[in-house]
Amino acid sequence: MTDLDDTDRAILRILAQDATQSAAQVGRSVGIGQPAAWRRIKRLTDQGIIAGRRVRLDNAALGFGVTVFLGIRLAAKGRTSLEDFERVVTAIPEVQLVQHVLGQFDYRLRITARDITDFERILRRRIMTLPGVGQVEANVMLSEERRPGPLG
Repeated sequence: MTDLDDTDRAILRILAQDATQSAAQVGRSVGIGQPAAWRRIKRLTDQGIIAGRRVRLDNAALGFGVTVFLGIRLAAKGRTSLEDFERVVTAIPEVQLVQHVLGQFDYRLRITARDITDFERILRRRIMTLPGVGQVEANVMLSEERRPGPLG
């Protein structure tokens, strides 16, 4: 764990909200110059604390109005390797997230679909036909509130 000072944490909070800000903008926000902000951002990136910058898309604006979380328990762990399952499930474009978890299910998937009919098609034709799929439980997302990360 790297020691972070208050300025580092402030920079991380700013970039977590909007990673498109320039070093000059970040520096102004935390009260340091552009070169100092750039050096800090580079150091945080080199240390792996900043692991990348991503664009967050609005699925509804793109026509994908339904998000479903699927819990999947593999039928026979010996028959289908976890790696094989992960390889085929990540190839499905509507599967946005694959999490290998402990608990009632082996995997948790986040799936985006245009509507419930589209989700049913994905479930029947793509998910249920995967090798090793046993029990499946679906939870349709009604709303989502974005929470700040561990830095507040």
